[in-house]
Amino acid sequence: MPTLTIESIRGDATESVHRISAAVVDADGRIMAHSGDVQFPTYLRSAAKPFQAMPSVADGAVAQFSVTPQELAVACASHNSERGQVAVVRGLLARIDGTEADLACGAHRSLAIDLGVRAEDEPPPADLEAPGRLASNCSGKHTLMLALARVHGWPVAGYHRPEHQVQRRIRAEVARWSGMAESALIEGTDGCGVVAFCMPVRAMALAFARFGVSDDPAAAAVRSAMMAHPDMVAGRQRLCTAVMQAYPGDLVAKVGADGVYGVALPLRGLGVALKVEDGDNRAAMVALVAMLAQLGLEPDPREQLSRFSAFPVLNTRGEVVGGLRARGGLAFA
Repeated sequence: MPTLTIESIRGDATESVHRISAAVVDADGRIMAHSGDVQFPTYLRSAAKPFQAMPSVADGAVAQFSVTPQELAVACASHNSERGQVAVVRGLLARIDGTEADLACGAHRSLAIDLGVRAEDEPPPADLEAPGRLASNCSGKHTLMLALARVHGWPVAGYHRPEHQVQRRIRAEVARWSGMAESALIEGTDGCGVVAFCMPVRAMALAFARFGVSDDPAAAAVRSAMMAHPDMVAGRQRLCTAVMQAYPGDLVAKVGADGVYGVALPLRGLGVALKVEDGDNRAAMVALVAMLAQLGLEPDPREQLSRFSAFPVLNTRGEVVGGLRARGGLAFA
C-alpha cells in the first residue's frame, strides 16, 4: 500500500515516523491519488468550518444580518486571536445582538503559538488578544451559529449541543456534501464544545471537491469569502493563510486539529483530505506541502512554502539536531 510518511530525523537515524492517510478525489468521488488507508476514520474538527457556515448563508442569516465576506471568512476560521480578527468577530456579534457570554467556546492561548511557523529572525505576532471566549479561534464560527439560531427563532441557549436545531441543521449539511448518510456520521464533541463529525478520509476529500466546484450559492459565497480574505482564515505565520496567498484563486485550505487538512482545488476539480494517523500537527503541514507539490502546483510549493515544508528539531540550547522530512508519496490512479 503506497504511503506518504513524515520522518523525524535526529542525527543520522530516523527517530519516529508519522504515517499519512490521504485521498485526492474529484467531485464524482473518483479517487485520483491516495496514501495509506482512504477509509481511515477522521474527525474533521475545524476543517468542517466551511460546511458549518453554509446553513447560515442558505437559510438567510447572512443576508438578514448583512454579514460581510470578511465576517464570513472569519466564521470559517481557526484564527490566531489577532486583534484585527477578533475585532471583526466583535462587530458581527454586536450586530446580531449577542454578547461574549452567549458564546459557548472556551478560552485558550493563541494558535500562533502552537501552529504558527516563523523564520528564526521573525518574532511571533505581537497584536494578540488576551485569552477569552471572543478570542477563541472558533469565535467566528460560534457567532455565525448564534445568527443561524436567531434567523430561525430557535433558542440561543444550548446552540452548541447535539440535540439543538443548529447542530442538527449542520449535521444534515455535512452529510450532504460528504455523500454520507446522517446516520453514518460518527459524532463527538469538538474542542470548542460543538459537534465534531467523523468520516472516512475519502468522504472528507469528496466534500472538499464538491465545495470547490459547486455553483450552490452558499458554497460559492463561503469559497469566495475564504479566498478573498485568507488573513482571516488563520493569520500570520500560519499555513492556511500562506498557501491561499501563495496560490490566489487556486485553492481553499482549512486545517483541523489532530493532524487534519482539507483542501479544495476548484480549477482542477479536486478535493484533498489528509490525516496524520498519530495526530501530529507539524507532520500535517509537511505532508500537505509535499502532496501539493506532487499534484503539480506551480511554482513548487516546497519553495513557495519552504518554512512549512520541513521543520528543524532543536535541543534545549536552540541547536538544530534533526528535522522532519517527507518520504514516499501519493499513488496516482
